[in-house]
Amino acid sequence: MLRIGWFSTGRGPGSRNLLKAVMDEKAKGKLDIEIAFVFCNWDNTEDSNPHKDQREIFFDMVRGYGIPLILSSWKKFKPELRRENEDRWRAEYGKSLREKTQSFKFDLGILAGYMLWVDGETCKTYDLLNLHPALPDGPKGTWEDVIWELISQKASRQGAMIHMCTEEWDRGAPVTYCEFPIRGRGYDDLWDKFTKKLKGRTLEQIRDDEGTEEPLFKKIREDGAMRELPLIVSTIRAFADGKVSIRDKTLYSGESKLEHPYDLTKEVDASLR
Repeated sequence: MLRIGWFSTGRGPGSRNLLKAVMDEKAKGKLDIEIAFVFCNWDNTEDSNPHKDQREIFFDMVRGYGIPLILSSWKKFKPELRRENEDRWRAEYGKSLREKTQSFKFDLGILAGYMLWVDGETCKTYDLLNLHPALPDGPKGTWEDVIWELISQKASRQGAMIHMCTEEWDRGAPVTYCEFPIRGRGYDDLWDKFTKKLKGRTLEQIRDDEGTEEPLFKKIREDGAMRELPLIVSTIRAFADGKVSIRDKTLYSGESKLEHPYDLTKEVDASLR
């Protein structure tokens, strides 16, 4: 059985949906896993907490599943040091995180809506996986930046990947991915309309004027977002079933090193049907 450490900021429905999807699959007997704990970097006693109500729902959900809940408020952790030296503060918070979680002996850590940058030593100590809303060879940055860059490049494909966490944010080795076309049916008309807009405005002006509501942008985001949760579940299943493993920060399939990330497009597409 694969033991998972679950890290989440728990600030909204997305965090709950991720946990529920995994626990539903476990309940059906489709995931041979145990979530060893859920770690959250808030404890809901903070003076300023914009997502307190949502987070409390998340905490109740975790407790309802009988999963140990570890709360460690980043806002209340050595605030003077955070103001003086953020790098040192991050290292100290990471040390505290490891002290609180190391006794649970988990195989794989999943950052499931965890909004705090993990320190380098924690990334070295644990095998942590994170979602990035782009293909392994795609753009870096936020999902908004990724999509605008794809549009700028006149790209033909998009996807999402799960990558190892390293000291460099969003630069860890890709582990799994899925992809989908952003040309052809449902897309060509949107590309044509976007191209016509460019005759009167720059891409930056369109971005400023329409933002995430621009139709081509919105379509790419919707098709990508619907694949993110299935990709996480499929990735966990691939590890639980022994199809892939991580040894010394290297991805393996059986006894063979994988030179490329594991393609889960078929599994993700099947889950959407």
